[in-house]
Amino acid sequence: MQSTPAASAVIDGRGSEFFVRFDRPVDHIRSTLEIMQDGKLVERLVPRLESAPEVLFARAPTLVPGSYNLHWAVRTVAGKETIQGDIPFSVAGQR
Repeated sequence: MQSTPAASAVIDGRGSEFFVRFDRPVDHIRSTLEIMQDGKLVERLVPRLESAPEVLFARAPTLVPGSYNLHWAVRTVAGKETIQGDIPFSVAGQR
């Protein structure tokens, strides 16, 4: 699995792009991307339907500095099971 941000990455929080690439096509309509902080929902992202069949892609508004998790939950096109996971990342402070 490939993602942006990568696990444990430090990013600039201004208008970030998020994507997770899987090894098979996913159901974009029934899949979700959420930005979490300390177990609480910060932002629910809307995956773009125009992305590649195996990619969930979304944009997020500016995030304040801190530690976050990108929580993803996908359903494969062929299956009925939901698979989920988390990608930890941090947003750097202003310089």
